[in-house]
Amino acid sequence: MVDHAASPTSRIWQRYDRRQRLVRFFSMLLTLTLIVWAVKDIDIFWPWVWDAPNQISNLGARMWPPDPARLSEIVLAMVETVHIATLATMLNVFIALPVAYIAAQNTTPNRVCLWLGRFILVASRSVNTIIWALLFVAIFGPGVLAGILAIMFRSIGFVGKLMGEAIEEIDRRPVEAMEATGASKLKVVAYAIVPQVMPAFFAIVILRWDINIRESTVLGLVGAGGIGVILQGSIDTFAWRTVATILLAIIALVLFGEAVTSWLRRRVI
Repeated sequence: MVDHAASPTSRIWQRYDRRQRLVRFFSMLLTLTLIVWAVKDIDIFWPWVWDAPNQISNLGARMWPPDPARLSEIVLAMVETVHIATLATMLNVFIALPVAYIAAQNTTPNRVCLWLGRFILVASRSVNTIIWALLFVAIFGPGVLAGILAIMFRSIGFVGKLMGEAIEEIDRRPVEAMEATGASKLKVVAYAIVPQVMPAFFAIVILRWDINIRESTVLGLVGAGGIGVILQGSIDTFAWRTVATILLAIIALVLFGEAVTSWLRRRVI
């Protein structure tokens, strides 16, 4: 007599049960529906999409070889771009650190300050750098000042958010020990909190400086200074060989920033 219950073919192992398979199926169906809806809603002109390889090839031919005639001007603009990123990063620290202090749950004076700090961080991160640049160009006019302020305001959310999280993760024992001795809040911050977050502070600021260099290269597209001014002018006048030179210079600048930040992280952190 054959024991069908013990037969190896009587039960087949499956990774998901019936309910899980249905949930996965309808989740994928919903995702596919949303993708199709999004593609149809944005109204893509598909003939241009199919012709894109030809256009890329044609544009590449017009950009080669790069024209070094304006190289000295490009180098000066690149230096200006680095200055924008550096000044914005330094100014950002003086605003981001106090905001991080009041946005951290274990150091904020009260709930009002907590939500004020978090509102500032969210507002800073919610607005793109180009939008900040457009606003400051409208206020201060075209130039480097608008670019510096745009990068600075964008950086507050990044630095403040990460520094706030670093403050929340500190060891509370040194803080409690100093508070037990009657130390003032300023001394508690200086001797119990700051030493613990200094490595994170340097890492975050160095990383943000590297990001700011990248973002500073496009500010000139809206009149906020830097290499983007020459790039926009070259595109408008169809000087594609000059555009190629500028793009290569931007790549070189980004690689330079990456090398500098790596070196600083090894030396400081």
